[in-house]
Amino acid sequence: MKIATWNVNSLNVRLPQVSDWLAAHQPDILALQELKLDQDKYPAAVFRMSGWHTEWSGQKTYNGVALISRHPLEDVAVGLPALPDDPQRRVIAATAAGVRVINVYCVNGEALDSEKFAYKRRWFAALTEFVRAELARYPELVLLGDFNIAPADQDVYAPEKWREKILCSSEERQWFAALLELGLSDGLRHIHPEGAHYTWWDYRGAMFQRNQGLRIDHILVSAALKEKLRQVAVDQDARAQERPSDHAPVYAEFA
Repeated sequence: MKIATWNVNSLNVRLPQVSDWLAAHQPDILALQELKLDQDKYPAAVFRMSGWHTEWSGQKTYNGVALISRHPLEDVAVGLPALPDDPQRRVIAATAAGVRVINVYCVNGEALDSEKFAYKRRWFAALTEFVRAELARYPELVLLGDFNIAPADQDVYAPEKWREKILCSSEERQWFAALLELGLSDGLRHIHPEGAHYTWWDYRGAMFQRNQGLRIDHILVSAALKEKLRQVAVDQDARAQERPSDHAPVYAEFA
């Protein structure tokens, strides 16, 4: 089984790239974030005509998440139960081929002293409780997406420059660790304990060409799936295309 995640930074702009990537890589499941499309503007027919199943939660301008699968998507859930009135479309979960997949576009937070960071704190607390409950129901579970957290210094091109800044603060890294403590493993670091494996590069300053990025897109796997994990990789070729997303796809392969 092959499961992937990609923050596409506007599906309207990146739809041809997503369609091409699906055809070339044939994942079992692809999780998309930052659709930037209203619910009724999502191109479901494009994917379904190519034989894919899909579910989505759209939002104009910002946010929006989707799942695209070669298997039927069952028990679909949207949002976080602890934040029932949250207008931001950031979470969609479903079961495909017996695997529970939770796709998240986590809050950025803007700055540590901002109201958006306070929202990020509440949001991650709600996410942690949701994942705890989901793990109790589904032994084979994958939590993946854009977490907007670089969990360690080796995930940052210039650790001192980013120290205690947004995405890299000690508090945010504690939230990430709390997710792992539920019984999840960081898939990429399980396969590749060392080295730089960035998933996001700022458009400015030729950051991609200089390989100055952050690893903020993750695939976390439950203990039952960790035993089956064979590879996790970042597809930098997608980031090198014309008019790319600022994120690259990340994919995991299971026995």
